[in-house]
Amino acid sequence: MEIGKMLKDARLHSGLTQEDVADKIRVTRQTMSNWENEKCYPDIINVIELSNLYGVSLDELLKGDEKMIEHLEQSTNTVNSNKKLIAAIGINIVLVLLMILFNGIIAQNRYLIIFAMCVGILSTCILFYQIIKKI
Repeated sequence: MEIGKMLKDARLHSGLTQEDVADKIRVTRQTMSNWENEKCYPDIINVIELSNLYGVSLDELLKGDEKMIEHLEQSTNTVNSNKKLIAAIGINIVLVLLMILFNGIIAQNRYLIIFAMCVGILSTCILFYQIIKKI
């Protein structure tokens, strides 16, 4: 069974509204609706809180919904997210070094200056994205 249907069934069985549940686990009612309609998935902390609130085991909530299990694996895989962050930092360092080394060549050509600026901005955005994702 899909987790959204399980969450909705457990909530209705408990006699609670989306607003009641949202207040108890400190999320918005819209977030509850999105979880129940499977537009997005709760993180592991919220799954535990919902399990406790509804008196349903984590096994019952999670088993059978492969998308939810995949979401939890991705969101809790710190090794993989650390690798991406380290790679983004490494790429930025290499690009800065290349720009310093080839500064004389880049400075003489307007198109190389524009290209170097675009690459620098793009790599910095990727780095910031990885940092924000980590937070």
